[in-house]
Amino acid sequence: MPNPAQPFKIGTRGSPLALWQAHEVRRCLGLAFALPDACFEIVVIKVMGDQILDKALKEIGGKGLFTREIEEALLEGTIDIAVHSMKDMPTVQPEGLILNCYLPREDVRDGFVSPHVGRLMDLPQGATVGSSSLRRRAQLAHRRPDLNLVEFRGNVQTRMKKLQDGVAQATFLAMAGLNRLGMAHMAQGAIEVTEMLPAVAQGAIGVERRIADPRAEAMLAAIHHGPTGQQLAAERGFLARLDGSCETPIAGLAVLEGADLWLRGEILRPDGSRVLSGEIRGAAADGPALGQSLADDLLGRAGPGFFG
Repeated sequence: MPNPAQPFKIGTRGSPLALWQAHEVRRCLGLAFALPDACFEIVVIKVMGDQILDKALKEIGGKGLFTREIEEALLEGTIDIAVHSMKDMPTVQPEGLILNCYLPREDVRDGFVSPHVGRLMDLPQGATVGSSSLRRRAQLAHRRPDLNLVEFRGNVQTRMKKLQDGVAQATFLAMAGLNRLGMAHMAQGAIEVTEMLPAVAQGAIGVERRIADPRAEAMLAAIHHGPTGQQLAAERGFLARLDGSCETPIAGLAVLEGADLWLRGEILRPDGSRVLSGEIRGAAADGPALGQSLADDLLGRAGPGFFG
């Protein structure tokens, strides 16, 4: 077991939300093993995605921008585990690492944030909306082609300042992050998933470890939330089959119904001109296969060049 002289090191990005997530993992581990905070050390690691804020993610490397440096530290043994927002995670981990511990999932919905109006549909014609998410931008372009969509990078606090400065009239933030930071009041309301299907794995925190680390394996097994794992297995199976990245607008959500699972998925052209959606039900234990099957259905209907 860890001790204050040799603390268990938890790697994370340095944003307020990332730090909250790392502290929550520490809290869960401390409760599970009756260990004080002094037995853990939270190690902040700078990642490229947090340092380059003036370019779209697709221009500088996609999802790996939020994980690469942290995973390198994990492989080198500088840290013992890594805490991630699961919607930022590629579907394949580097050789030697595994991601199979998830905390209970938060609210999966997107929050509409605007100092001017209360609902998306109340935005005036031609209003400027900021978002760094290709998925959100494609969904908005499909529903409101009149809107002016601009790139909006940065953490929650940075984006809120951009709104105050008039860079845009509205933006979208995950309700999960706002709830965790005690900032849910900043959203005018949550958008129901029937109106805007969320990103795959939105609202979930994942903990990555080295495969050959039995101590970390035993500790993380004690805090793993099985139902969230079943949901994400289906959603990430769907994403993997679609070869999802920050260059591809994809949405997906799995809901458990007893021993069964209901998976909804959506793919969009980046300009929102075409949207294909589908759903599938089956045994929760077959989540990855269900995700792959739904992806195959959408890809078959899309035809070649859909995302081009």
